[in-house]
Amino acid sequence: MIPKIINGENISILLFFIGVYGVCARRNIFKTIMGLSIMQAGLVLFFLSIHAMEGAVPPIGQDIMNAAVVSDPVPQALMITAVVVGISTTAVSLTMFISLYHKYGTTNWVKVKKKRGEMD
Repeated sequence: MIPKIINGENISILLFFIGVYGVCARRNIFKTIMGLSIMQAGLVLFFLSIHAMEGAVPPIGQDIMNAAVVSDPVPQALMITAVVVGISTTAVSLTMFISLYHKYGTTNWVKVKKKRGEMD
């Protein structure tokens, strides 16, 4: 039997490392913020798919009495909270980025540090 290579866990790990590359390899502030958002999306997908079971029914309604497997609502509740926090953090980061861009006129981390006098 051939194992399923394309599943939620593998896609989430791929997303996470794409985000790590975006954070580490780019000097652009906007790309760094988007890399962090991609990492957060990968983590949410990983936690939602790590214990996903085929045929599981939601823990609401009449089908719960006849179901053999009921999905756990706790990871879903925690991840919806993580999504809201991630969106809020991204919005605040982008607002700070716009302010930084207007003040220093660049989107490069190194150039901002040089203009602030933090680098020699």
